Amino acid sequence: MTAANFQKCLQFVLVSEGGNVDDPDDPGGRTSRGITQREYDAFCKTHPGLPSDVFLAPQTAVSDIYEMSYWNPFAPQCPDGVDYVFFDASVLNGPGRAAKWLQRAVGVDDDGHIGVITLTALKTANPKDVITKMSGFRADNYNELVAANPKLKKFLKGWLSRTTRVQTDALAMT
Repeated sequence: MTAANFQKCLQFVLVSEGGNVDDPDDPGGRTSRGITQREYDAFCKTHPGLPSDVFLAPQTAVSDIYEMSYWNPFAPQCPDGVDYVFFDASVLNGPGRAAKWLQRAVGVDDDGHIGVITLTALKTANPKDVITKMSGFRADNYNELVAANPKLKKFLKGWLSRTTRVQTDALAMT
């Protein structure tokens, strides 16, 4: 459970996210290494001088966005392995949804607010159980998304494979 895990977890996420994507069916839209154009545009407002196209974003900017928007402040407070699952879920599903899945996994109300109650429950939870439960919630979510929007079916196999890979790597980190 260290902030040092960020670099290791970031490398895993970058492998999962791949390179540049501009698929009209992808809810994230135009993305580079998992960072959306919209998100990068906002980052550029406080970091002048960067190229405007997310496809040309320097790796340092991509890393900074990941750390600021998806890793901090909660992943560093998670046990090893849980930090990676939480981080990856934040990236792919949003920090709010990741927070709720973490809360469900540790047995507290899933209100999306990670505070003293969630963090206290996390300290006594079995990390392997948390990882397994969060991975199950993720898989269920992807199946529900596809049921609600059949256009997303082309992403399902990749999402489920990623969930399994993240779970396996996270369990190895515990």
